Amino acid sequence: MEADGEQLSARPALETEGLRVLHATVGSLLATYGWYILFSCIVLYVVIQKLSTRLRALRQRQLEQAEAAVEPDVVVKRQEALAAARLRMQEELNAQVEKHREKLRQLEEERRRQKIGMWDSMQEGKSYRGNARKPQEDNAPEPSTSSVIPKRKSDKKPLRGGGYNPLTGEGSGTCSWRPGRRGPSGG
Repeated sequence: MEADGEQLSARPALETEGLRVLHATVGSLLATYGWYILFSCIVLYVVIQKLSTRLRALRQRQLEQAEAAVEPDVVVKRQEALAAARLRMQEELNAQVEKHREKLRQLEEERRRQKIGMWDSMQEGKSYRGNARKPQEDNAPEPSTSSVIPKRKSDKKPLRGGGYNPLTGEGSGTCSWRPGRRGPSGG
């Protein structure tokens, strides 16, 4: 029995000694390289998170491709919808083109009528300008004869100043005299 007692008392001493050695080595390791270990764990965690999201996206894409390959009905429906939308857009475009052509035809017909009217008035000896203005005046209400509305001048700015005369040689024209080059003459 005494042998058993010595073994029990010796065992805790060995265990405590082992714990002390373990504590000293781990403590010195953490004291020396602790911050490096911490930053490495953080970087490793971030890298694992990024890779896991990319792997999930890759798996999702593969599943979608597999579903698309398995379900040709979905592809056919999608293509039919696309073709119907294109056809609808083409019909709208054709309708707009037809409206534009009709408007051009009406304008051309109106011009032709005006030309015929001018020709007729010239044959009768009347002024063709007076007849050309009458249809426009019919649409607008006629002003009273007592109050004459003067025509407004256009608000356009003149291209050059009012005192510009190209015959005087003044101003910044392109035909101005320039002195020759300095330096020895060639030859």
